[in-house]
Amino acid sequence: MAAMNDALRILEDSLRGAPIIWKGDYPYFIHPISDGIPRMDPEVLKAATELIVGTTDWEGVDLIVSVEAMGLPLLASVGNATGIPTVVIRKRSYGMDGEVSVDVSTGYSNSTIFINDIFPGERIVIVDDVISTGGTLEPLLEKLEDMGVILHDVVIAIEKGEGRERLNRERPDWPVRSLARIEIVDGKVEISE
Repeated sequence: MAAMNDALRILEDSLRGAPIIWKGDYPYFIHPISDGIPRMDPEVLKAATELIVGTTDWEGVDLIVSVEAMGLPLLASVGNATGIPTVVIRKRSYGMDGEVSVDVSTGYSNSTIFINDIFPGERIVIVDDVISTGGTLEPLLEKLEDMGVILHDVVIAIEKGEGRERLNRERPDWPVRSLARIEIVDGKVEISE
């Protein structure tokens, strides 16, 4: 338990003081886990990985999944730590047999993502960098569920906004959780409970 508390402290400390930029009316925090800049202290990635690995029941999990692009460092690190295969949901089509497209909407953009190499009956854990509105995660989880995939766990490193709470309220059967929750207050990142 002390190791988990230390890992959480490292992740939360790394979030404090993260720069904020505005995309229209949307306050966007910049952090190595969510943006790849500023440069990431390896201890931060290690801490996030330890929190994900240490709080997830891995029994029977077939695949770890993330969405391109900023979920990739977490996906690689967690896959390496668990020895479980990984797959990336991409932002471009490859035209592979069985490819499935999903329209998503973030707090500041709309796009399409593409699912490949995920099959009915597979038990998956999704790891990702940030949840804000839930506009990417919600249509993705709906599509995966429609495909017959078993959503074993969904772990988001950083939560900002009401997206996770809304999804948990509207779809309590989806196991969506986060490691650290932040708020933007007076132009600064603050940790919230």
